[in-house]
Amino acid sequence: MFQISWLKRALLALPVALVACGGGGGGDPVGPAGSCSVADQNVWLGDYMNEWYFWYRISPRPDPSPYPSVDSYFAALLFTGSSGGSTFGFPADRYSRIESSASFDRFFSDGAMLGYGISVAGLELARDATRPLYVRYVEALSPAALQGVQRGDQIISANGRAAASIVAADDYSALSAAATGETLTLVLRRGGVDRTRVLSSAVFNLSPVQGATVQTSAAGRKLGYVQVKDMISQALVPMDAAFAQFKAAGVQDLVLDLRYNGGGLVSTGATLASYIAGTRGSGLNYATLLYNDKRAGTNNVSFPFASLAASLGVARVFVLTGQRTCSASEQVVNGLRGAGLDVVTVGDTTCGKPVGFLPTTVCSRTYSVVNFESVNQRNEGRYFDGLQATCAVSEDFTAAQGGSDDPLAVEARRYVDAGKCSPRLLGRAQPLSLRADGARLPDTEPGEHRDMMPR
Repeated sequence: MFQISWLKRALLALPVALVACGGGGGGDPVGPAGSCSVADQNVWLGDYMNEWYFWYRISPRPDPSPYPSVDSYFAALLFTGSSGGSTFGFPADRYSRIESSASFDRFFSDGAMLGYGISVAGLELARDATRPLYVRYVEALSPAALQGVQRGDQIISANGRAAASIVAADDYSALSAAATGETLTLVLRRGGVDRTRVLSSAVFNLSPVQGATVQTSAAGRKLGYVQVKDMISQALVPMDAAFAQFKAAGVQDLVLDLRYNGGGLVSTGATLASYIAGTRGSGLNYATLLYNDKRAGTNNVSFPFASLAASLGVARVFVLTGQRTCSASEQVVNGLRGAGLDVVTVGDTTCGKPVGFLPTTVCSRTYSVVNFESVNQRNEGRYFDGLQATCAVSEDFTAAQGGSDDPLAVEARRYVDAGKCSPRLLGRAQPLSLRADGARLPDTEPGEHRDMMPR
């Protein structure tokens, strides 16, 4: 992790001037597009990127007129990377995106999604078609759940296409839907028995907080376990209930499962961190968002730890992580470390996205463009290579998430008593999420979000 001190900020003389913004002032100097023609949208996009893009000083600035589509011009504007690695430079922008405003609003405003509600462990296979493809997560209120699809089901085929073909092509598009009423036919295997399930796509509400339980370690310590999958506002009520349960039970340690949390709202992550830190976060900032030099003074971007009735105030927290732990969920780990907590991460290296967006909508499309980077109370950030796991543990997708035989949860519970990683894990190479050729695995499967936005 890189500590961004104000002295280093000046001495490094990076081409982007990064400034912590205060409240008020500014306003958006870029007006709406003149029309929804490609030409007008491209002109607007070039102006917007020049004012708001985090890397505007060192990114390409091509003439918009030759580009036949907004998407092609958008791709041409993205930052291509700078030298110095993740410590003294920046990687190419693989985070900015455009999506339909209907899809964006459905997720972030309504706490819902369109689709089948099934997620698979495809990225982990790195196109190795000899290995089985498992269901890794099923949304509780989704069509998949209603048809009895479970984590640990092995996919034999999807819409008639063999799982081996899907894995080899790295093509999981069949698991997404563009509209309600589309059909996904799955052949699934469990316990040596095959069954067929026909799913019809629908809009369903997300269940961002799951599995809150009070457990006991082998040595008798009480610990709370909870999964938080999406940093959206709909997580706040069940989150409060979970921590109230933990506080009433007198838990001594917390296991926070963020392995599939792609991020969301900084404000929701700050609330989650405040439940954990309690008074240890008093007077400290959970996160500060640093914009480009043109945006200094535009926004109130400091997020302090809050005082919450159900907060635990633990000195140590175990966070279960993986390559899908991204953006606003990585920010929780960084924010808690900035407050001085002992954050033990168990699982795999996180995705590496310490930057975020202020989404803006033009012509029914929402642009999530990198506008800021995030640092904690100690000005630490720029973990573009991800946050390495304290204890590197491979997943078992046939084990119930957080259950008695889940390797990540088992290791966390063991660490609670032993105070260190299992001896069998010592010297394990990091990260687990590398292909055999050393390249990082792809970032997303269909339907996954990689987000960090203020509210």
